[in-house]
Amino acid sequence: MLDILVVGGVGVDTIVRVPEIAIGDGDSSHVEPIRDYVAHTGNGVALGCLRLGLATRFIDFIGDDDQGALVRRHYEAHGLDFRYRISERGTSRSVNLVDDRGRRFSFYDYRHDPDLRMPAEFYAPHLAEAAHVHVSITNHTRDALAAVPDDVPVSTDLHGWDGEAEHQKAFALRADLVTMSAARLADPEKTLRRVLDHGRADLVVATDGEHGGCFMERGGSFERYAAIDPVADLGAALPAWASWRPVDSNGAGDAFTSGLLWARRNGADTKAMIDAGRLAGAYACATEGTSTSLISEALLTESLAALPK
Repeated sequence: MLDILVVGGVGVDTIVRVPEIAIGDGDSSHVEPIRDYVAHTGNGVALGCLRLGLATRFIDFIGDDDQGALVRRHYEAHGLDFRYRISERGTSRSVNLVDDRGRRFSFYDYRHDPDLRMPAEFYAPHLAEAAHVHVSITNHTRDALAAVPDDVPVSTDLHGWDGEAEHQKAFALRADLVTMSAARLADPEKTLRRVLDHGRADLVVATDGEHGGCFMERGGSFERYAAIDPVADLGAALPAWASWRPVDSNGAGDAFTSGLLWARRNGADTKAMIDAGRLAGAYACATEGTSTSLISEALLTESLAALPK
């Protein structure tokens, strides 16, 4: 059995590093070298889980284009089991501005036909092999989401959901583990509670970058957690993170999710799951680019043991 099947969510990020996320005077600006990275949400979760020792497979659409070739080469180099179909409209892309503090703003190009769906003959054999399925919130994954057997746990990341938009609701209500960004939530507690009350999730988490985040378990109360600061929090384990400083937050949320999934797969309680997510997310911020710095199982285990009890 696969530990995890990741369904959907690969593309190419073009990263533009800027002094601040703002448009200045005139019609141009000099920036650092502009680079392309294999990226997007499913990519980060799949590579993060693979790095953490989970038997991982990733399925999605890519284009018959230069970006699709870049994706295939990248996964071959990492040893990720990637299966794909070709989309006539090409590989999804985004342009991400990243400021001097590592914060980012993304311009996301979902170029696939709105009616595109993964065919059952493609996804069904993979679902049959998976102990857990993580489904990205792209239109073309909806049929696969509905086809996951009831006894197979599902996770999803709703990203910058406002708690109301219809697009994310089917994913929110089907998943057993739900993550999202708190950036657009007017009332995080209300949103988390609604997902628990109307869906099947047993844990819902809203991440908030350097401010930490919040979570609720089914039958539990609304709780907040702090962001990890390796320098302050890891103590004796710090030499393994000696060069850490926040450089680029691209992929941090996906790394957080991979930490949660690794801990859940290993039977951890909620606190340990959140801690694993915090550590994996912080580690991902240590290098430029998307999902270029992914914590290993050995280092995550060592870092968890070093956290204050």
